[in-house]
Amino acid sequence: MSRIRVLVADDHTFVRKGLRAVIETEPDMTVIAEARNGREAVETCAHSKPQVAVLDIAMPELNGIDAAAQILKLETNTQVIMLSMHSDEAYVMRALSAGAKGYLLKDSAEQDLLNAIRHVVEGKPYFSPKVTATLLEDYVRYLRQRGLQDSYELLTDREREVLQLIAEGRANKEVATALDIGVTTVEKHRTNLMQKLNLHSSADIVLYAVRKKLIT
Repeated sequence: MSRIRVLVADDHTFVRKGLRAVIETEPDMTVIAEARNGREAVETCAHSKPQVAVLDIAMPELNGIDAAAQILKLETNTQVIMLSMHSDEAYVMRALSAGAKGYLLKDSAEQDLLNAIRHVVEGKPYFSPKVTATLLEDYVRYLRQRGLQDSYELLTDREREVLQLIAEGRANKEVATALDIGVTTVEKHRTNLMQKLNLHSSADIVLYAVRKKLIT
């Protein structure tokens, strides 16, 4: 059985070694490299081509979010998990916009990391439960403060199916195959649901799905 190849990047040696120890307890995973900063992480991904890169969000020389964006431009099919001390929406959105598939809080990384790696290697997003809870609380507070209501109930059954599949990381063609409809129809449903929910990007769709607990 081939093992999932993982890169761990953090400027603190203690953290890197701790994450390596957690990962290498699993027979289906191996840490192929470590990096001390964002620039080193990008360079290592370019020649080592890990399946998953676990990046600290705050690293010297190049921060984790910018490193993620550069790694995803390498076309190495590396999936990125971000490690952070921050659970607020601004940080999560920046990570998603850069292309990260996972977002873990450092204080729960040991408990969540293995599940996150297995999810993102399949192209599925994963967030620490604390992040999900915070995003939901912030969203409810936002709606109440503005006297608004969530528009999820306005979606058709098909639009809800499309929403979930897109949030799970499926491309339009994959959604079309899963639902046995045309790609053009998927694009139409996607446009309609984004308008109804006031969403503007794929990152917005994932964030909304996390708030609604449609995905992990």
